Amino acid sequence: MNKEVVILNKERNVSLTAYLLEVGGEFRTITKRPLVLVLPGGGYQFCSDREADPVALPYLKAGYHTAILRYSVAAHADWPNPLEDYEQAMEFLKEKAGEWNICEDKIAVIGFSAGGHLAAAAATMARNRPGAAILGYAVTGEDVKACSSTAPDTISAVDRQTPPCFLFHTRNDNVVSVMNSIKFMEALTEHDITFESHIYSYGPHGFSTCDTSVQGFSTHISRRVPDWVPDSIGWLREVFGDFDDRKGGFLEPAVKPHLSSDGEQFLSIDCTMSRVMGNPKGAQILGEVMAQVKASSGGLAVQEEEMSPDMKKMVGRMLVRDALGFVQADQDMLKELDEKLRRIPNI
Repeated sequence: MNKEVVILNKERNVSLTAYLLEVGGEFRTITKRPLVLVLPGGGYQFCSDREADPVALPYLKAGYHTAILRYSVAAHADWPNPLEDYEQAMEFLKEKAGEWNICEDKIAVIGFSAGGHLAAAAATMARNRPGAAILGYAVTGEDVKACSSTAPDTISAVDRQTPPCFLFHTRNDNVVSVMNSIKFMEALTEHDITFESHIYSYGPHGFSTCDTSVQGFSTHISRRVPDWVPDSIGWLREVFGDFDDRKGGFLEPAVKPHLSSDGEQFLSIDCTMSRVMGNPKGAQILGEVMAQVKASSGGLAVQEEEMSPDMKKMVGRMLVRDALGFVQADQDMLKELDEKLRRIPNI
């Protein structure tokens, strides 16, 4: 492993510390690695060492390069200085991608508390958005002005370009309210963004990895809280795809950035029922298939006119794939329907 320390802004004491794993050789098919960019917390007054190296190490063990950004704090914390630091760090990492064997499209950001606010801002309003964001007891909107009077709300900035997110918090955090995570998740849901969340029953603010080397064993905190570390690594593998030891590169991601394909250029069976039924051509084709399914199932499939308003709403949220699977449409029928829908512009 190699360590590189780069000063990004001497005046504001901004630095990037990169830990780079080897590729090739005994690692065989691994020629590039994803990278996790760590943004420590500290209320925009300092960058916590407890949320720096101790956080980077588990991701290194999992095979990811890591980098720690010590961004503008205290007298230099006025917005948008921290976000500009992030942009500079990302641009630098992308410039170094070839030399440092970084997968440019697989850079995740992880932030804690105020660093979580910066990570949320990176995910929602940056020019160089990460491929995924991990937000630990993050300030997103509810308590942002307590950290910095100039920092923006990130919840209202969530849009369809926001990357997949992983959030963790404790229910009784009395420094950063759990509502910061809950409202951010609501915004992600509204924009159809893939996410995973863990709100643990109890524990204080600022627990980092919750390993006993950084959070004492006597701390009143759920003993399940440290699970966020392996859970987030497993989640990253689902979002980015795991290393493929058969032919090199990466496996296909297990989850897509969005739950549905409603925002794609053409329709498909991965669009919601309401999206397809709202398109005249899509509705015609899907209606024909639904009638075919009903006929072949002896009347088990329910037509739209036979549904209650609440049932229509529920079915409308389902993917076409799932709705037809529920009424046992066969795979050949699904494939044929998908081919037809993919010829229809999603307007």
